Amino acid sequence: MLHDLHSLGNIAAQIDEDVAVGTRNLVRIVAAADGLQLTQDEPAVWRHYSSTLFNVMRGGLPSHNYCISGADLRLFISKANRRVAQKHKDFLEELPESLPHRVLLERVRERRDPDLERLAQEYLPLTFSRRHGDPSRPWNSFEIKLKDEHGHRVLNYQGNWRDIFQNWEALSLSFPGFGESMIYKFLDSSTADGYNPYRISSDGYDWEIIDPHDPWSYIGYWGDHQVIYLLKLLEQAKRHYPDRLRKLLSRAIFSYANVPYRIRPYSSLLADPRNTIGFDSVAHRKTMDRSAELGADGKALLTRDGQLARANLAEKIFLVILTKLANFVPEAGIWMNTQRPEWNDANNALVGAGASMVTLYYLRRFLVFTRQLLAQAPEGEIELSAELAVLFGQVFDALQSFLPLLDSPISDHERKSILDALGSATSVYREKLYSQGLTGERSTVLVARLQSFCDFALKHLDHSIHANRRSDGLYHSYNLMTIAGDSIRIRTLHEMLEGQVAVLSSGALTPEQSVALLEALGKSSLYRPDQASYILYPNRRLPCFLQKNNIPRCEVEKSKLLIAMLERDDRRIVVRDVDGGIHFNASFCSVEKLKQGLRELKRSDFRQLAKEEEPQILDLYEKVFDHQSFTGRSGTFYKYEGLGCIYWHMVSKLLLAVREALERALASGADEFTLQHLRAHYNDIYEGLGIHKSPALYGAIPTDPYSHTPTFAGAQQPGMTGQVKEDFIARMGEMGVQVEDGKLAFVPELICKTEFLDGSRTFHYWDVKGTPRTLTLHRGTVAFTYCQLPVIAHRSGPRHIRVTLADGTSQLVDQLKLDAPTSAAIFDRSGTIERLDVFYDLA
Repeated sequence: MLHDLHSLGNIAAQIDEDVAVGTRNLVRIVAAADGLQLTQDEPAVWRHYSSTLFNVMRGGLPSHNYCISGADLRLFISKANRRVAQKHKDFLEELPESLPHRVLLERVRERRDPDLERLAQEYLPLTFSRRHGDPSRPWNSFEIKLKDEHGHRVLNYQGNWRDIFQNWEALSLSFPGFGESMIYKFLDSSTADGYNPYRISSDGYDWEIIDPHDPWSYIGYWGDHQVIYLLKLLEQAKRHYPDRLRKLLSRAIFSYANVPYRIRPYSSLLADPRNTIGFDSVAHRKTMDRSAELGADGKALLTRDGQLARANLAEKIFLVILTKLANFVPEAGIWMNTQRPEWNDANNALVGAGASMVTLYYLRRFLVFTRQLLAQAPEGEIELSAELAVLFGQVFDALQSFLPLLDSPISDHERKSILDALGSATSVYREKLYSQGLTGERSTVLVARLQSFCDFALKHLDHSIHANRRSDGLYHSYNLMTIAGDSIRIRTLHEMLEGQVAVLSSGALTPEQSVALLEALGKSSLYRPDQASYILYPNRRLPCFLQKNNIPRCEVEKSKLLIAMLERDDRRIVVRDVDGGIHFNASFCSVEKLKQGLRELKRSDFRQLAKEEEPQILDLYEKVFDHQSFTGRSGTFYKYEGLGCIYWHMVSKLLLAVREALERALASGADEFTLQHLRAHYNDIYEGLGIHKSPALYGAIPTDPYSHTPTFAGAQQPGMTGQVKEDFIARMGEMGVQVEDGKLAFVPELICKTEFLDGSRTFHYWDVKGTPRTLTLHRGTVAFTYCQLPVIAHRSGPRHIRVTLADGTSQLVDQLKLDAPTSAAIFDRSGTIERLDVFYDLA
């Protein structure tokens, strides 16, 4: 017995030691990603710690700051392109075991090989990453793989497209030097028809394949992720390194993913908007065979002569814009017709029948950014692929020719005419791409013409945004569209939170209009008083079974066919119950089944009436069931992203959108009344997130992020939610951090005064070398790290920054903005700066 107890004691001691080591490692990981803070608001500090940790687990973390392993880089390039690896074998083998990322890129550029440079730029030495997703779903098998079977360290990441790029947005705040590499990975994985594969990893990318034995297998392109996630990465890259994107505008260095999906011709989209994409199994097999021979680059698109198809940044950007405008339905949004939903897949049933104002709002922001970026173009003209240049010209002419229609509301006929012009032109481009590929030839387009294009597109989008302001002051998120001959009719849906978030983020609203929207939102049915927060969709009671499939008698009396069939007790289309109620035959689970029933009826003695009244019967069926308005689980569930449910990721998106609106208001010189209201709304949304709620009210531990909160329970599904990205970015803003034009600044107007300590405390952190350090803080200060550099913010003044260098000397900056060289040293984690002391002079 004593021996057993002694053994158990040893085991317990080992477990304690393992837990201690694991905890220390986790703290080091969080520290590297700027998750350590010390303020008077302890719950907020722990919430930031949790958000940082979960964001890293979704997107990964650079293994040793900007140090690149020569061995791992060689392994990456050999997996990506064996020809490039062989061509540069001596160069790669001569690389040291460890070298700075910046030095690597300098050496690679000297080789003057665009493929070697592209792969080196795309390389990201990330670790501690796992694929996001519910582990119960069969396609989401994942692991955090830190070591191989021999115990050697593994650098690896994997993720669903929309998940990993949104988390890299937050990661790039702490590692801005890798922001350009993230953009390379994004653009090299995008397709020449303007979309992207489903998953990416350190070994490349892959797409879904229909498996008849797997009911979860599916194909299709996601909607808005090519817009907002790319835009956020581009915006951050431009803020930190303003010259880098400018140089990429005209460099044809990017590649295209050769995903074997084939979007059907425009006429087919009109005929069946729910069945719009085919899978080219022959192209798939050829691509996979080539990949097995060459490496990940074997999945890249080739030109007709077998060379890698290349594109510059301008082409990649305009391909996204043109792809979205191809589905632009004026006053309705961007037509959702690629068999995948938009950002919130709770609305997946809207595919085909829906148009997304959410994507249109983000597209507007994308166009504004593009317009500004083009103003910095190094030359007066830019080359595009010849095929895309033709499409650009056609869409340019269409947008310009339809500008006079914007002086008044768009008619149903005009709406169809605009979509026809845009959709048909893009359809021709796609058909040539799929059948012939790209020639590799280039055409020159004037930068001024590209800018005019942005101006025309913005006028069209702003007209639609204005048309989508609701009478209650909110904005529509999604609309329904019905194609009828040469017209498109649109119907609106109920209010949704994501539309308000997107329009706030779009930049289309003035500061005063943003305040008005937030005031209306707080008075709307989307506000949930018990949690002082916002639900995705209004809570409502769904109809019971007996309330469905009831045809009004007045509608039946309009149909000679239905009256005749009821008189004969013919139940092939409708049936009469014992109480005299009339219903459609229960076998008609969709309008397609009803059409089949009517076709059979045309071969009976009802043939003439069936032929005459088919449109009337189909309209009646839709009127009874309103299948077009069915959104999916958002309109049928009471959990997850369902009715009356708070989806915390969207609330955090709202928080960040309000912060952006506040920053724009400050930059535009808005009056103090407007600024106070924006701050008040930000604070109210922040408090509603739950950080300071009791566990009883929150329904869980409030310092951890959770997925959602239904009306009948507390917070559900902890941890791996996309909310952590928004919360991380917003939290850095709450510390006053702002970057613009390559300069790090601190904005006192964004600081919460209650965060400052009321007494002395010790701040524990890890410096950029991974060494644990401590700092003594005094009353009236807070501490946090930015790019793993400790920043001590002082409530006292006068306003200035003290920069303490690694050699012990210090420099004083008489404003709250650093110069570009000092900022770059911080962004690059150079270690030449020891700490920053920021003095705010707050009353």
